[in-house]
Amino acid sequence: MILNLDSQFKPIQGTEIQFQAFTFSGGEPHIKIQPFDTTQKVIVTHRANSFNDFGLIILTIDALRRMDVKEVELFIPYFPAARQDRVMIPGEPLSVKVYADILNSLNLSKVYVFDAHSEVTPAVLNNCQVITNYKFVEKVIENIGDEVILISPDGGALKKIYKVSEYLGGVEVVEASKSRDVKTGKLKDFKVYTDDLQGKPCLIVDDICDGGGTFIGLAEALQKKKAGKLYLAVSHGIFNKGFDQLQIFEKIFTTNSVKDFNEAKVQTINIEIE
Repeated sequence: MILNLDSQFKPIQGTEIQFQAFTFSGGEPHIKIQPFDTTQKVIVTHRANSFNDFGLIILTIDALRRMDVKEVELFIPYFPAARQDRVMIPGEPLSVKVYADILNSLNLSKVYVFDAHSEVTPAVLNNCQVITNYKFVEKVIENIGDEVILISPDGGALKKIYKVSEYLGGVEVVEASKSRDVKTGKLKDFKVYTDDLQGKPCLIVDDICDGGGTFIGLAEALQKKKAGKLYLAVSHGIFNKGFDQLQIFEKIFTTNSVKDFNEAKVQTINIEIE
């Protein structure tokens, strides 16, 4: 049995549980689940783009428990605060653990996360199963239609991109790096560790695109190394500054893990779990 809290996000096929969800005038989310066979396992899915979205997940699981559902799983593709996975300066919270602790208290049978930002998320989240980005990148390359070079934007992406390359049969990988001012957050010193890309198409692969500064700086560095057409593939597309500044890319690929897109330059590959 599937309970899709977002009617536009249905990554798992199965019999759907009917419900009504709304927000009280005071701002609190609420849900009323219609009767169903509560002896069956239930998988809850949702895109948590706000604390209220996350709150609705928590309330839904509580309601299912009160209906005597024994086995509850959750698919939350973009895990909240996954990037806040360390305390950089005194006074900051370890946000990813705060969210994980709340879910851990609900004793879920399994929590599926798509392309976790780092190894911290599955480390702090009980019964976590990470769904890799391998098939996503495979579909991206099929859509591009040319032999591409995979570009790792920084050290944090290196381990994952080599695993993607292995899954795809050994696609060429080129490493890159950048540095960031911890106090200001500004990026600088983009480097691509190859001498000449010989006009070959390059696909930057990463888990998240927020403002896009990383990818703009890296794209410019790739052009200096004689890259061909540039493509961007990100598992979780936030794009809070829109797409005007990303015109340097021939095409941008993402999934529907955060939201849906209607942009000519963006191709969305929907997440589907078998």
